[in-house]
Amino acid sequence: MISPIIIALDLDYEDSLEFAKKIDPKHCRLKVGSQLFTQKGPQIIEELSILGFDIFLDLKFHDIPNTVASAVEVASEMGVWMLNVHTSGGSKMMEAARLAANKSANPPLVVGVTILTSLNQVDMNELGVKNISNQINDLASLAHKSSLDGIVCSAGDVRNIKSLLGKDFLTITPGIRSINAQKDDQSRISSAKQAIEDGSDYLVIGRPITQSSDPLKSLEIFLKEIG
Repeated sequence: MISPIIIALDLDYEDSLEFAKKIDPKHCRLKVGSQLFTQKGPQIIEELSILGFDIFLDLKFHDIPNTVASAVEVASEMGVWMLNVHTSGGSKMMEAARLAANKSANPPLVVGVTILTSLNQVDMNELGVKNISNQINDLASLAHKSSLDGIVCSAGDVRNIKSLLGKDFLTITPGIRSINAQKDDQSRISSAKQAIEDGSDYLVIGRPITQSSDPLKSLEIFLKEIG
């Protein structure tokens, strides 16, 4: 059984491959985001898959329904395990993404991004959103109605989302930090243990592992923390 940890490969191509070759696919899945995919595209997906990893393609598709559907169909054919779209693209866009993914022989999980964990209430006020929790609930409900598998949200939102939409609606939690972590560009963060206790299904961990002095040891510490 693979652990719920998803390591964000916010590294360049060479460093990502070197890192992946040192770890066991049983201990984590890998997330490929905009930086790495822009550098190497489908090649990195193929190479990481050959190493045995499930891949979360984190490109946060957000466009007109037809464009998103086409992108999701291509991503699905690459064999990714999970991909995401922005829930603020609306129900038609999310439904188009779901239908496109389902065309694949092995459909990936399709999850929605609600509010980025780098944003706090002050940031959302600039965008005209007066209550971040209510906005997350509304976007999560729309994603559920649009047949997505779950959402990306902070650990602090998980209990409420599970209560609102059921335990089978997946919650993918970024912003995971060690207990003694220094403040960075993430606003709504949590420890791995707390996120699991709150009901998070998957934990996205990047810099606390990949930029630590001993990445393998850091991964081991997180694995022990979540039991």
